[in-house]
Amino acid sequence: MAAVAAVGAGQDRPKETNRPGLLFREDWKETEAELPITAEHLANPDLVMTLHGPGKGSIKKSHHDKPADDPFYVWSGECRANWAVSLRRKASSMDLRGQAKVRWRSMQSGFRALRLIVQAGDGGWLVSDLADGPSRDWRVTEFNIADIHWRRLDLARVVEGAWVENPDLSKVREIGFTDLMPGGSSPASSRLDWIEVWARQAE
Repeated sequence: MAAVAAVGAGQDRPKETNRPGLLFREDWKETEAELPITAEHLANPDLVMTLHGPGKGSIKKSHHDKPADDPFYVWSGECRANWAVSLRRKASSMDLRGQAKVRWRSMQSGFRALRLIVQAGDGGWLVSDLADGPSRDWRVTEFNIADIHWRRLDLARVVEGAWVENPDLSKVREIGFTDLMPGGSSPASSRLDWIEVWARQAE
C-alpha cells in the first residue's frame, strides 16, 4: 500500500505565487456529536456535502469532552458497510492539475487507510492509490495530486475498480475521502478533523 508523508506541525503551504492557493477548507462545526453527519455540520457555507455507499447512514460527526483538545471530526467506526464523503463547491469545479494539493488532519486505527476520491469532469469517480494509514495520534498529511495513480470507483458500493490512465482532472466536480472498508468501532476506523484543497478554480 502506498502512503503519503505526514507534514510537521506548524508547517504551512509555501507562499510562491506560481502555486495554487487555498481553494477551500472544511473544519466541521463545533457542535455535539451526532449520527449521521448532515449538511448542518458543514462550517463552510460555500460547500455541499454528500454521503455515499451502503454504510452512509452511520457516518458520524464525533467529539469527546476528554481529552480537552479533542477535535470535531468525521468518524467511520459505526459504519457496517463501505462508505464515502464528498464535498462540492457551489461556485465552480476544481482544477487539480499541476501543483494542486490536498491536506488534511486525520487519525486511523486498525488496518484503515484513508484515500482521496474525486468526481472527474466526465462524471466518473476515482479513488487514489496513495493513502493515509493508521497512527496513534492526530497528524497532518499532504497529497501531491500529480503523484497519485487512480482507480475507477464504484460509488454505489464504494469499491475500487480498474486503473485509469491519465484521467482529466481539469474540472473536478467533487472531492472527498473513504477507507474502502466498514467501520469496526474505535479499534478499526477512520477519523478526519479537517480538509484543505489547494487548487485553482476550473475555467
